[in-house]
Amino acid sequence: MKKLFVFILFISFQLPFLFAQQISPKDDDVMKVLAIGNSFSEDGIENYLYDLAKAAGKKMVIGNLYIGGAPIELHLKNAHNNLKAYSYRKVGEDGIKKTTDKVSIEEALADDNWDYISLQQASPLSGKYNVVMRGLPDLWTYVFAHMNPDSKMVYHQTWAYQQDSKHEGFKNYEGQQLVMYDSIMNVTSQIAKTGDYEFVVPAGTAIQNARTSSIGDHMTRDGYHLNLDYGRFTAAATWYAKLFNLDPRKNKYKPEKITDIQAKIAKESAWKAVKKPFKITKVKK
Repeated sequence: MKKLFVFILFISFQLPFLFAQQISPKDDDVMKVLAIGNSFSEDGIENYLYDLAKAAGKKMVIGNLYIGGAPIELHLKNAHNNLKAYSYRKVGEDGIKKTTDKVSIEEALADDNWDYISLQQASPLSGKYNVVMRGLPDLWTYVFAHMNPDSKMVYHQTWAYQQDSKHEGFKNYEGQQLVMYDSIMNVTSQIAKTGDYEFVVPAGTAIQNARTSSIGDHMTRDGYHLNLDYGRFTAAATWYAKLFNLDPRKNKYKPEKITDIQAKIAKESAWKAVKKPFKITKVKK
């Protein structure tokens, strides 16, 4: 009897995950994206992306598997050992964010019928092609084996540091913002050519575009993490444009804490990045 009770509990726990995996993301009208990332995916998708989607009349669910500073090789180790190592942040259809600790990649993949699953490298290594490719193909293989058959993978292009950044990893790029930017572009353009990813989210180029505007080199709050308001909004607008194939300049949503000019710069920078994902385009505002 005890074994039967345990079995019933196990099935009751697993059914929602199994059910989610069986339903194709094509069978509903909800955009669902899961990032396997770190603080840069937190900057990119946890704030304002849901609001942009809502303003466009789009339903959305956002998931982020978070470990601060996590590189690809750590994600791969966690995957192969099925470690419950993540803070799983999930924004539901109602816009409410819930956080669950000690979640594995496999559990998060099975938690919903994701349209897109995003991979990325830790920022200090994101412009180092050989380091990225040391683990990315194997991580891709693991995710592909565990995701919904109709899910697609995307790659999150991170941004270069502020020129006066004190981040230790800036030394990998001679402490030069444009060297770091060009290195990231080299890596992500090669990744885009593999055909393994539905698209690259050009957040790095969007941030660099915005730096050509009146905002200047003030897109971060600490030299590498994005400014909480217009910085994060720029990244979110880029994700919005790629996920929905919509022009963010036509979206009326604007966070309360940013000015009209900052909102226009963010949207313009994002749209120009989508049009030219691996090249800086000047923003005249």
